[in-house]
Amino acid sequence: MKIVVTGALGHIGSRLIRELPGHDLILLDDLSTQRYASLFNLPDHSRFHFHEVDVRTVALEPFFEGADAVVHLAALTDAASSFDRAEQVEEVNFRATVRVAEVCAAAGAPLVFLSTTSVYGTQNEVVDEDCAESELQPQSPYAVSKLRAERALAEIAGLRFVTCRFGTIFGVSPGMRFHTAVNKFIWQACQGLPITVWKSALDQKRPYLDLADGVRAIRFILEKNLFDHRVYNVLTLNATVREIVDAIRELVPDLRIELVESRIMNQLSYTVSDARFRALGFEVEGDLRRGVGETVELLRNVRMSPLPAARGEG
Repeated sequence: MKIVVTGALGHIGSRLIRELPGHDLILLDDLSTQRYASLFNLPDHSRFHFHEVDVRTVALEPFFEGADAVVHLAALTDAASSFDRAEQVEEVNFRATVRVAEVCAAAGAPLVFLSTTSVYGTQNEVVDEDCAESELQPQSPYAVSKLRAERALAEIAGLRFVTCRFGTIFGVSPGMRFHTAVNKFIWQACQGLPITVWKSALDQKRPYLDLADGVRAIRFILEKNLFDHRVYNVLTLNATVREIVDAIRELVPDLRIELVESRIMNQLSYTVSDARFRALGFEVEGDLRRGVGETVELLRNVRMSPLPAARGEG
């Protein structure tokens, strides 16, 4: 198969491209985050073709021609910082996605689009993909842009696609980042810093996705040719912040918590069902404690030290 992966060097992409054996993989990334290490030591089981391009401006047709699938991962994913760059998030997450999808439709290339469970926002009950449009309450420009992109895909004539609403990612990859909840908490704990938790958030429940399950889900879709125009929630578990903190504390016993303010504190607890995706035969294998342990192990010899005292002149 010829598979195009946009945002191929990111947290998800850098692991996905290593777990798609036997294919021609066209890797597109603008290197705006300079994750060159995502290209180090690629396995021999696939043929990799890397192109440093920006999907917002480059002519995509030559890359998509003859593609058996396009996995669209290119996005700005930091929900908290999206408030300060809402226009850029709209451009990358919405307008660029529509551009990618339109070229896919013209080329006859089916599209895997990664959205987010953050589109559900504040919910009092367990929610699934049948949640009414009027009940979706995205709480950040990031989530708003993803929901707008979801809706736009359904309007593009001739497009074969599937939408995956991923839970918040945790787990390791060559291009991993540390801005999402679990990884950010681990980074802070391993640095000897207090874990910053939004006030009143300790017992709020949210959906999380082990990266290993996320990659397996994309492979599952490609292998099943599952481009049925449907939306699927993909997650490993629903967990409270307290449960995440406790899992980290097992490995970092001196962990401390600091409560902070946040602009998205009105996004309260919500629980997501992934029964639709599991009904297709997909089985979750990820584990929160194992994922935490693997990340802590990577940082086992890193510890923040106090700055040396300034020495006077003379």
